[in-house]
Amino acid sequence: MYQKVAQYCDRIFKGAKPAELPVEQPVIFELSLNLKTATFFGIKFPDHLIARADKIIE
Repeated sequence: MYQKVAQYCDRIFKGAKPAELPVEQPVIFELSLNLKTATFFGIKFPDHLIARADKIIE
């Protein structure tokens, strides 16, 4: 995501008008779960969701 932001900023710094830049949708999604925060709020993620997570914060 930050790489896309940097590309947009580069275009703007080179003179592109922000209103004329296309809106791009992400093609890759990353699932991150914060187990410590979830536990604090009493949330329990199902095992199948934890198994699918790309990043788990403990």
